[in-house]
Amino acid sequence: MNLSLTDLSAQQLRKAATLKEQIENLEREMEQLLGGRVERLSGAGRKPKRKMSAAGRAAIAAGARARWAKIKRAARSTNHKTKPRRRMSPAAKARLAAIARARWRKAKALGRSAL
Repeated sequence: MNLSLTDLSAQQLRKAATLKEQIENLEREMEQLLGGRVERLSGAGRKPKRKMSAAGRAAIAAGARARWAKIKRAARSTNHKTKPRRRMSPAAKARLAAIARARWRKAKALGRSAL
């Protein structure tokens, strides 16, 4: 929860000041014990944010464009080779039609209006 100093009561401000003072006293004691400057623990362990240069971003973008161009080129070359349509011979059509007519005859004989 982030509170600004204006949102805190006088009692909370006094307590915060006391805590800060205690932390500073403890840090001074540690410096005396260890014989040198003590790093603050609050920001320890954080790595600085890595930044990429404009040249690095441009190189990555160029690589991505090249990859997409290669994929599109491959898709364009295979697009023209379409399979010829399969056609049914008139004899096969007639045979299937006869089977369908027989199926319907049987269904109507049983009094059905749907298969």
